[in-house]
Amino acid sequence: MLPVADRNAYMLTGPLATRGYDWWWHSLTGFDAVTNEPRSFFIEYFSINPGLGGSAPILGQLPSNREAGIRPSYGMLNAGCWGPEPTQLHNYVASDDCSFDTHHLDARIGDATVTESHLAGSVSVSADEAASHPEWMSDHGSMSWDLTANKQLSYSVGYGADALFRTTRAFQMFWHVAGIKTEYSGEIDFNGRRFIVEPETSSGYQDKNWGQDYTNPWVWLNCAQFVDAASGEALPLTCLDVGGGTPVLFGRRLSSKLLIAFFLRGELFEFNFSKFWTGSRQSFECTVESDKVRWRISAKTFTHRIEIDFWCPTEEMLLMNYENPDGVKNHHSLWNGGTARGTVRLFERDRLVGEFLGSRGGGEYGAY
Repeated sequence: MLPVADRNAYMLTGPLATRGYDWWWHSLTGFDAVTNEPRSFFIEYFSINPGLGGSAPILGQLPSNREAGIRPSYGMLNAGCWGPEPTQLHNYVASDDCSFDTHHLDARIGDATVTESHLAGSVSVSADEAASHPEWMSDHGSMSWDLTANKQLSYSVGYGADALFRTTRAFQMFWHVAGIKTEYSGEIDFNGRRFIVEPETSSGYQDKNWGQDYTNPWVWLNCAQFVDAASGEALPLTCLDVGGGTPVLFGRRLSSKLLIAFFLRGELFEFNFSKFWTGSRQSFECTVESDKVRWRISAKTFTHRIEIDFWCPTEEMLLMNYENPDGVKNHHSLWNGGTARGTVRLFERDRLVGEFLGSRGGGEYGAY
C-alpha cells in the first residue's frame, strides 16, 4: 500500500489515463504592495485524459469536438482571484507538454511547476481571446506567481482513498488534503498589481481531487484563519475543512454525505461518515440566497458535536467552469468563493468547548 503522503501524487494511470482528471488546488491571501489591501487568490494545476492527448490541447467544449464526440485531453492552469471583480483564467497545454510523478507531487504543465514546497507559473488571456474562444471557459486578465509552501497540517480521509479503493476506482471522485493549513510566502502579480504573500497572514490551503466525474451536489468549505469568539485571540494550528456531496461507489449513488475535519490548536476533531465506528451522523443545508451562499452543517460522533454556519457574498464569488472526462459540462452554477466567514461551535457531548470565528475561507456549492 502506498503511504498516505503519496496520495498527493499523480493518479492518472491505467483506465483513468483515458477517462479521468486530477488536480492540485491552492488558495491563499496576498496583500497589495502599495495599498496593503488583502486579496484572495487560487491556483490550480489540472490534467484530464492525458492518454488521449498529443501535440495540441483537445478541448471538449469546442463545438466541432462536441459534435464528433471527441473527449478532452490537456493540462490546464486555472488561476484567479475572489472579491471585487472575481476572475478565473484558463490556459491550456498539450498533454505531451506536461509531466507528472506517480510517487510524489512533482508536476509540470508547460512552464508552470508545482511540488510540495514550491509553485511557480503564469496565465494570460486577452479580452479578444476570451470573447472569441468560449470553449476556453475563461475570463480575461493575467496572473503570475512564485510561492513557497509550508504545509503545517494535513488531513487524510482514511481508507476510502487507500490503494485498494484507488486501484479499483471504487469512488467516482476522490479527495486528499495535503495542506489543510499551509503557510505560503512569495509574490503574485495580478493584472500588473504586485501582491506580497507572507506566512502568518496567507490563510493558506492545498488539496487535490481526482476521479472519473464530479460529485453532485458539490460541497466544499475550508477556513484556516480563526479567532476565539470570547477572547478575540488568534488561534494557531486551527482550521476547518468540509467536503462531499453524493458519493458514487462502484456506480451506485449513496445518500448525501460529508467529510468534516476541524483542527483546534493542532488537535483533530473528525466527523467522517466512512468511519462508522465513531458513530458519525450529520445533517447539512447549503443554499444560494439573493446575496450570499450559505453552508449550515451539524455533525456528531459518540464524543463530540460540531455546528458550522458560514456564508460568502455572491458578488465576491465566481461560477467555476469544469468539463468532465467525457467532455460534458454538467455544473453550470458551481459557486466558488474565497472570502467566506462564519462560526464554528465545538461541543464535548453537551459541554461547549468553544465558539470560533473564521474569515477568508474558501467555499464551493453547486447542484444540477
